[in-house]
Amino acid sequence: MSLRFVLDPAVTPELRDGVCALWADVTNAGGAVGFVPPVTADDVRPELLKHLLAMEQGRTRLLAAYDEEGAVAGTVFMSFNTHRLKRHWLWLYTVMVSPSRQGRGEGRELMAAAEEAARGMDGIEAVHLTLRGGLGLERFYASCGYKEVGRIPGALKVSDDDYRDEVVMLLPLH
Repeated sequence: MSLRFVLDPAVTPELRDGVCALWADVTNAGGAVGFVPPVTADDVRPELLKHLLAMEQGRTRLLAAYDEEGAVAGTVFMSFNTHRLKRHWLWLYTVMVSPSRQGRGEGRELMAAAEEAARGMDGIEAVHLTLRGGLGLERFYASCGYKEVGRIPGALKVSDDDYRDEVVMLLPLH
């Protein structure tokens, strides 16, 4: 079965708790979403609150994916660039699909829904994101139409002796 995508869902306690639980599950399954395992939903909640504040201020939008039971099964936070020379680009953050749903093509569906949402936003000409190198994520995003446009060696320190490249990917919308 397929996911149901909602742009700008109502921010309810169920949504907040669902995103926190998803974020912890994705991190603990090895996902590169800003944390290193092990984490709990309470560990990621402060980061979620930052995203929610940006949403309240109109700087970020949320594309949420819901499963058949209505639970949060995926997210993409879409942040507008505030720099006056970069307002035509949109950042994607915290791109996640539940580990239990991976391998079914739903990540590609989520990325296609994010692209469609971006195309519907006035003035947006390109979408970009960064990712943690060393996990094969470049291949996934390339399969969704993104091109690697930059790489910063060792920019991400995931442990005392594990440095990863930060990879910049871009999807032109024209």
